[in-house]
Order: sequence, then C-alpha cells, then structure tokens
Amino acid sequence: MQSLQQTPQGKCLRSIAAAVALLLNAPTSRAQQPGSDDAAQQAFNNSCRTCHSVKEGDNRLGPNLNKIVGRKAGALPNYNYSSSMKEAGFVWDQDKLTRFMLKPDEVVSGNKMQPYGGVSAEEAGKIVAYLQAASQ
Repeated sequence: MQSLQQTPQGKCLRSIAAAVALLLNAPTSRAQQPGSDDAAQQAFNNSCRTCHSVKEGDNRLGPNLNKIVGRKAGALPNYNYSSSMKEAGFVWDQDKLTRFMLKPDEVVSGNKMQPYGGVSAEEAGKIVAYLQAASQ
C-alpha cells in the first residue's frame, strides 16, 4: 500500500499546504496594511477631522489624537477635558477607542464628545488603524 505522501492526493495536499504557508508568511504590501490606505484616512476625514487632528499640539474642538493609543484618557496637556474624562482612569486601546466612537457615553459618561451618528463599527476600526499609522 502506498503512503499518502506518494499518492496524487498526497502530493496535492502538500502543494496546498505549501501555498497556504507562503500566503500566511508573505509580507503584506503597504496598501494592505490597516490604516495606511486611503479608505482609512477618508473615514477619519469624514467622521473626525472637523473636531480632531492627528498633528501633535493641534487641539481643536476636541483634543489632538496623535499617539492616542496608549495614552491615558483625559491626560493630554493643554486641553480642557470634562471632569469625567479626566477621572476616567484608563489608557486608550483599540477596543476602547472603537467603542467610544460608537457610543461615547457608554465608555465615559459625561464626556464632551458629540456622537457622530454615521460611524459604523467597520469605519471605527479603520479610523483606529489610521490613528495608529498616523502617529508613528
């Protein structure tokens, strides 16, 4: 009896496994990286840019979002946060930012951000990826 590796099916399975391994280990192009594409920047521009900037020190109606991931909530100097944001006691991560964009009062009750009703969960994810890429 032939082993599976020597049969046509075994050769086919080995080829498929090799192709999958190549795909999983292949470096991604810049266009495929989250946050580096035009759609992510466009999502930020459409939903956030009126009140926020990604430029350090450029506070507008809302605080600048430069290096927001990893920053303590309500801790940016030279921005007048609500007392509830100053006392939030957490560090922004991808999940918190996404949830905050979708339902700000559920994350920090009494914050000053006006919810933008047009952000979907998918767009919020793109925006977070854009913020991370723009802050590097």
